Amino acid sequence: MKTNWWKKAVIYQIYPRSFQDSNGDGIGDLAGIISRLDYLKKLGIDAIWLSPVYQSPNDDNGYDISDYQKIGSEYGTMETMDLLISEANKRNIKIIMDLVVNHTSDEHPWFQSALKGPESPYYDFYVWRNQPNQIVSNFGGSAWEYVPQLDQYYLHLHSIKQPDLNWENKNMRQAIWDMMNFWLNKGIGGFRLDVIDLIGKEPDQEITKNGPRLHELLQEMNQKTFGHYDVVTVGETWGATPEIAQLYSGEERQELSMVFQFEQIGLDKQAGKRKWDLKKLDPQELHQVLSKWQIELAGKGWNSLFWNNHDLPRIISRWGDDQNFRILSGKMLAIYLHFMQGTPYIYQGEEIGMINHPVTDISEVDDIESRRMYQERLAAGYTNAELLDSINAKGRDNARHPMQWDSSSNAGFTTGTPWLPVGDATEINVADSLADPESLFYTYQKLIQLRKSEETIISGSYQVVETGNLQVLAYLRELNNDKILVVVNFSAEKQSYKLNFKPEVREWLITNYQEQISEDLKPYEAFAVRIK
Repeated sequence: MKTNWWKKAVIYQIYPRSFQDSNGDGIGDLAGIISRLDYLKKLGIDAIWLSPVYQSPNDDNGYDISDYQKIGSEYGTMETMDLLISEANKRNIKIIMDLVVNHTSDEHPWFQSALKGPESPYYDFYVWRNQPNQIVSNFGGSAWEYVPQLDQYYLHLHSIKQPDLNWENKNMRQAIWDMMNFWLNKGIGGFRLDVIDLIGKEPDQEITKNGPRLHELLQEMNQKTFGHYDVVTVGETWGATPEIAQLYSGEERQELSMVFQFEQIGLDKQAGKRKWDLKKLDPQELHQVLSKWQIELAGKGWNSLFWNNHDLPRIISRWGDDQNFRILSGKMLAIYLHFMQGTPYIYQGEEIGMINHPVTDISEVDDIESRRMYQERLAAGYTNAELLDSINAKGRDNARHPMQWDSSSNAGFTTGTPWLPVGDATEINVADSLADPESLFYTYQKLIQLRKSEETIISGSYQVVETGNLQVLAYLRELNNDKILVVVNFSAEKQSYKLNFKPEVREWLITNYQEQISEDLKPYEAFAVRIK
């Protein structure tokens, strides 16, 4: 029986390589995650989205899978994976597997067999053409790679080591269904489906996202696999609009529970350019976009709510203030997002206010996307300084530096040499956060508790509230005459504002300053109140 438990849930993303190392090899692992489950239970989360731990050569940090039904040796064994699922379930925490079915690794046995040519039963599991067209890889350059012994090209919308699967092939689809059911039968809580909007691609028409058969394929996936389980499914869909998101997440359509949409994520890049072309965020633009998704998906689909993930820079460094108001701006961002309708996702370290990790030389960068961008743009005439500024602002490594557990050597992450350097943990770490009742951790804990107790947050209507100040954002949630007003100052300066009504406070739900309403908001002040 399906319960839609995920509508009241808060999900925590773990990037396993960087969460907790248990054996001193400098790489986080499954046993390390198990050792930290009580911490996550204290935070109050309901599920863990686990970034890939499958067998992989790690050309793209695990998003290039060479065996879907084996665990990468650096993370542990399948027995450890089973133990993680079991121990998490004991704490009422579900494990959501990150699954990549748009492509595999070129080291996957299917692709290795496909290289033998059309006589291989796996040849047609991939996309082959005699001539390339103009499709460009998301990592830069042509999306076609030549194979001399076949005198043909295969499609890779990401790295050349990530050949795209051919979703027109019924045998390939059945192999994917069998694999997904293997994991569902282990008792996992669902799937996060990587770049799922690409599986309906039509390469000859140069259609990559949102192909004409995409939703038909997702309905088949639902019917053959997770539709028979009480699980959550979230699709990564960079090209989604509210209209498209309704197709994915409308319950009657039987596709996915929700999608990750990224419209707000592009608001600090120059229009029509790549994410590396930086511009300052306009808070009004952000408010308009998030409000649009709240209003247009209401009753027709379901929102995901997130600031951070493994592909995005740390939100306090990006849209808060990591120098002067780290905790206050972190609390403001959390309060602003968590009272909206949808399922919130917290990325590891977000709850303690981890920040970006700047580099001074390209040799310090691990991320394949950042390194490729650097080489391309250096050749195009950009300066080293310009490129490092872009990487420090938007590079994926910012999210991937190890979790900071305490102020000891390597922040309690490992006893060895960490795979990526650890940030400065003297002031930002879990131990200090737990010891301080005013820490960001306890703001997140309170927000999670409120989501479980306040039906208005889950099911209430959403209305934009005008403030007369472009830096002050406000909205109202309402259900059966229960009204929750949320007001935030999205700036580092004091701001005055004026609502078109005088709120009469029935109850203070949360604030990052004192419990009082004034016409002047302090820097990054945020509050949510129940009003009459």
